[in-house]
Amino acid sequence: MIDCISPDEAAALLKDGDMVLAGGNGGSGVPEAVFEAIERRFLSGDGPHGITLFHITGVGALTEKGMCRFAHKGLVRRVIGGNFGMQLPFMKLVLDQELEAYNFPQGVMTHLCRAMAGRQPGVLTHVGLETYMDPRQEGGRMNARTTEKLVELVAIGGKDYLFYRAPGVPSVALIRGTSADEDGYVSMEHEATAREDLSMAQAVHNAGGTVICQVKRVVKRGTLHPHMVKIPGFLIDHFVVQPDQMQTYATQFDPARCGETIVPSSSIAPDPLDARRVVARRAAFELRPRDVVNLGVGLSAMIPNVAAEEGIDEMITLTVESGAVGGVPGHAREFGTSVNPRVILDQSYQFDFYDGGGLSCAFLSFAQVDRHCNVNVTRFGKRYDGAGGFINITQNTKRLVFNGSLTGGDFDIGVVDNALSIRRDGKFKKFVPEVDQISFSGRLARERGQHVTFITDRAVFEMEPAGLVLTEIAPGVRLQEDVLDQIGFAVRISESLKTMDERIFRVGPMGMRDAFVAQAPRHIEVPEGSSRSDGTGCGSCNLSLQATWSA
Repeated sequence: MIDCISPDEAAALLKDGDMVLAGGNGGSGVPEAVFEAIERRFLSGDGPHGITLFHITGVGALTEKGMCRFAHKGLVRRVIGGNFGMQLPFMKLVLDQELEAYNFPQGVMTHLCRAMAGRQPGVLTHVGLETYMDPRQEGGRMNARTTEKLVELVAIGGKDYLFYRAPGVPSVALIRGTSADEDGYVSMEHEATAREDLSMAQAVHNAGGTVICQVKRVVKRGTLHPHMVKIPGFLIDHFVVQPDQMQTYATQFDPARCGETIVPSSSIAPDPLDARRVVARRAAFELRPRDVVNLGVGLSAMIPNVAAEEGIDEMITLTVESGAVGGVPGHAREFGTSVNPRVILDQSYQFDFYDGGGLSCAFLSFAQVDRHCNVNVTRFGKRYDGAGGFINITQNTKRLVFNGSLTGGDFDIGVVDNALSIRRDGKFKKFVPEVDQISFSGRLARERGQHVTFITDRAVFEMEPAGLVLTEIAPGVRLQEDVLDQIGFAVRISESLKTMDERIFRVGPMGMRDAFVAQAPRHIEVPEGSSRSDGTGCGSCNLSLQATWSA
């Protein structure tokens, strides 16, 4: 029989100096009740103090929950994380030099969990070369207080690689699932992400530590299908049962995010036609039939809405670094999840695919772009968000599309009479001579032959060997005043400079489907009205076998 304890009893198991592997991804899969109890215990004066906190990425809700509960001076001595953008109080501790802090790529973080489980010394990879992860730059260290080098440059067979050292021996894992049977076997049927909870549990168990798993319910022995079980019971020491645990920080439970139901894409309302949607619409023209795509945060998260409106969403496959394949990726507090996913992989396998160059195309945001075509998304102003999956994705994807506004800060830009209207421009330039931090290396991208496009609200640029080239401007925009004067360095103007497609600036669908289909004379189209539960499925899976080939 499993050992069920309260959140406060779980928190009491942490000791001063523990190395804690904290589960969760963005706002999903978070053992929030345990995190809350740890914060409550620390604020009462009972510790723990000086822990090392290892979390994969973005666990938080800006100013509360998740890693924000650990953002108290003295609680954490060292943090190793993939992204801090949803953890503003923790970010402040980092910038104020209150603790040691490392930021590694999200894919490296999840692979480090596997490495620690197998007692390997670390992760050897090309990911991070010529970015701030490279020890020739910052080595992933986030502040001056952080001095120990955890990233090494090594050469094998005449090629450079980075070796990310395993950061220590983990002593506590805090993870989550949906159901635990009486022997402790854990399934994740209501989880929107699969994460790396198994690797975390293996790593801590193999090191002789304590594994604590928060679940929604306990079920009878042997009632969980073995294909649904994600973590064997012998790996887990204690369970915290929380029947009301939220699926994400935004949703109590959405069956369409874990595959229990399907929501028709036609039920997704189009976004309003503003400057942001202009960027997303122009970006959609970079899609190709059968593309396997990753979408980043910000403007790029609007592209699925455009694809659905244009009727091309079923001809591409959208993926999320946390493991979802297919469906429509979520954003904000639901980032990392997808509505109508076809499969939810463990995150480490998704990054195996990404790191190996499997993606066709990726759409990502930018904070700064410089004359070398370097991109910064990680450190700007008073923010130090960190990389998340950005570096894994951008270093390994064939076609890259960076999306954002040309200027930033308090602008007023809209669409009037089928043209862009700049009523008030931004306060600062985003295209600058040198970026503050290199998250993406333009030099390395050119060496690897990647195709890189920058799409803004008023102009489109391509990366060429000599630098940026302006290829398109929006209708209603003045070339010199609205574009060239808003860039902090000289760009070449294409001899064939053209106006952005006028359909982008009109309300209603752009009619992309026919031209899109013409690029793929053979594609699978599911007949209207068929579904996973229409009675034409195969056995207990109940999957539709109907398909037609069309031109």
